[in-house]
Amino acid sequence: MSCRLITVGSSWGGVEAVTAVISSLSPRTAAAVAIAQHRGPQRSALASLLTRQTPWTVEEAEDKAPIEPGRAYLAPPGYHLLVETDRVALSTEGPVSYSRPSVDVLFESAAAAYGPRAVGVVLTGSNRDGADGLAAIARRGGVAVVQDPATAARRAMPAAALAAVPHALVLPLEAIGAKLTELCPPSAAVA
Repeated sequence: MSCRLITVGSSWGGVEAVTAVISSLSPRTAAAVAIAQHRGPQRSALASLLTRQTPWTVEEAEDKAPIEPGRAYLAPPGYHLLVETDRVALSTEGPVSYSRPSVDVLFESAAAAYGPRAVGVVLTGSNRDGADGLAAIARRGGVAVVQDPATAARRAMPAAALAAVPHALVLPLEAIGAKLTELCPPSAAVA
């Protein structure tokens, strides 16, 4: 598999979970990371917090910004984050699964743009956002990863993802970053 994009979705308890995953994922991977974290409508310091606490440069996505390996793009509050083959896009379309940003919107765009080169990761959360999008990634030949619900602050999102994609890789939170590094190893160009 030639992984090019890792998409991560989370809700309740997700800041800690995303930090744990990004902290243990090699920033020298040949992939980029796109994150949809449910949060309030006001701007926050989440991107700079993740940059300080992890080895990754995490930035709030800007519409039409190019996607670069080794960088992480965070959905801004109040916007859906979508990915195209070589850039990100933002949308103010209505909420999906009561959320904007929506994990399903991000994952479905990744499935369409990256097919088997996409990885979807569903972390902790209290609704079913991400389940349909993860199924779309799996249908297109991408890899589906789900946080073990037993290790989640809220089990609803990972449980819904597993119901939608029963063959997903189920891992405890602390093992997800290492598995992603294995799936998307550093390339000679990035190393």
